[in-house]
Amino acid sequence: MPRHFFPHFNNHNMTPKEIFTENHGHLVHRGKWINNTSNSCSVVATLIASMGFASFSSVPGSFDDENGLPILEHDRRFTIFSVTSLIALCSSVTSLIIKKRIFTKNCLINLLGA
Repeated sequence: MPRHFFPHFNNHNMTPKEIFTENHGHLVHRGKWINNTSNSCSVVATLIASMGFASFSSVPGSFDDENGLPILEHDRRFTIFSVTSLIALCSSVTSLIIKKRIFTKNCLINLLGA
């Protein structure tokens, strides 16, 4: 059988997984607050993303029957509303992606045995 199928040990009879856990385990335990904070923020980010999508996809006011464009298209308040709604949507989706990345990284560390 190939040599890499068998566990390797150092001079102290420890596997690489045991060495990693011993040397870096405290970092994983100290960093658990990041996971707790990201879990709390993910609920808020999901709510903001859903409200941002709903407000960005629906147009305040109504549409002109002749050309199908929004009635408030040239109003400055409509432009401000559209831009801030888009910013809220993009920010909350970015927050959700970052949270997923933190969660995935923590799962990878847990799979390595720390």
